[in-house]
Amino acid sequence: MGAHPRLFGTDGVRGVANSEPITPETALKLARALAYVLKNPAARHRRILIGKDTRLSGYMLETAMAAGICSMGVDVMLVGPLPTPGIAFLTRSMRADAGVVISASHNHYEDNGIKFFSRDGFKLEDETERRIEQLVFEDRALEKHRAPAADIGKAARIDDALGRYLVFLKTCVPRTVTFDGLRVVIDCANGAAYKVGPEALEELGADVRAIAVEPDGKNINLNCGATHIDHLRQAMRRERAQVGIALDGDGDRALLLDEKGELFDGDDVMALFGSRMAASGQLAANTVVATVMSNFGLELALRRAGIRLVRTEVGDPSVVREMRLNSYNLGGEQSGHVVFMNYSTTGDGLITALQVLSAMAETQKPLSELRAMRRVPQVLENVRVRERLPFTEMPDARRAIAAAEERLKDNGRLLVRYSGTEMVARVMVEGEDPAMIGALAREIGAAIRKHVGA
Repeated sequence: MGAHPRLFGTDGVRGVANSEPITPETALKLARALAYVLKNPAARHRRILIGKDTRLSGYMLETAMAAGICSMGVDVMLVGPLPTPGIAFLTRSMRADAGVVISASHNHYEDNGIKFFSRDGFKLEDETERRIEQLVFEDRALEKHRAPAADIGKAARIDDALGRYLVFLKTCVPRTVTFDGLRVVIDCANGAAYKVGPEALEELGADVRAIAVEPDGKNINLNCGATHIDHLRQAMRRERAQVGIALDGDGDRALLLDEKGELFDGDDVMALFGSRMAASGQLAANTVVATVMSNFGLELALRRAGIRLVRTEVGDPSVVREMRLNSYNLGGEQSGHVVFMNYSTTGDGLITALQVLSAMAETQKPLSELRAMRRVPQVLENVRVRERLPFTEMPDARRAIAAAEERLKDNGRLLVRYSGTEMVARVMVEGEDPAMIGALAREIGAAIRKHVGA
């Protein structure tokens, strides 16, 4: 049998809704394969939880997946719109066999996606995804495993799912801390956190102004949320707020704005809490995990505090994998995915926001005074290429890269890589001298262009 196309990308299955692979037919096959692969034969009651964001296509995919799971003799718990990390939490706390999230995160409503959590609340291992993928393309192999009529699964709505997650969020804030007197604007991106986000802040005492909390199935991430931060900045000025929180469509990441309207991103959060947790002896192995895209300023700030920074490939699955492997408890991405492993198995925008607001309440300082890093200037040179030849096989590029690394030493950073989605080589240089890093980026770019320029 020939090789089949890959379904799973770096974060589940994604595409345009009602086009392959995001069709009800494929969703049903995915659900059947998931129920079969993750079925716990020792359990009396086998259950899989399904949650979603606010996209129009969520209804179609949720129904198809529920049908597929029930056909395999497994019960379904439907929780409706809830942030991705909320699904991970409920999967764990309700002892489900697996959790399903129907969401395309920060993409527009036309797109949708399907991703899975195992019973421990972590995203599935690559090997498990491959087994599910194989069964989708060999769907007839599951025919003999269909449940007999008496054992078909049931589907039921979990009416208190939001309340359960809300209680959990509040346990992530010290009992002595309240947000009384703190005026907050939260932009929920017309997405999965449109109810639970404002409620969590209000129950902890904040004076909340919520925007983008009127989802209609088509306005998720539309000129709002973490991908359109200006919307939040304008609302903060209008409301004279002390802090702003922008979530993405599925609520797993948050970007913040300080009282001056300046961005406080994932790097800033990791710098702040890396130093805070290390000072109180809570930072596991005195290490923070970030990706190759995090600013060199984060590395410098942590180094000054005696903290080690471990870098991974781009994507929060890579960060979580490294954290689990070595029992680290703080990691994340510049984009606002921050993983506080003491609380959650995945990035959670609301936990991130609550931790930052707790630090403000405990120190009685505005957010601008909690900045623990200074961003280092960065230049990016993109070179269109005709082939992805290894850089080590280009003599001129190899020499230019070596010379740049020598110039930068411990005072800067160089990253040369190919884009995963375009025929482009990306040259990123960070350092204190903008003129120097610009020249280095251009020299490396020219050398790559000479060998493989399109």
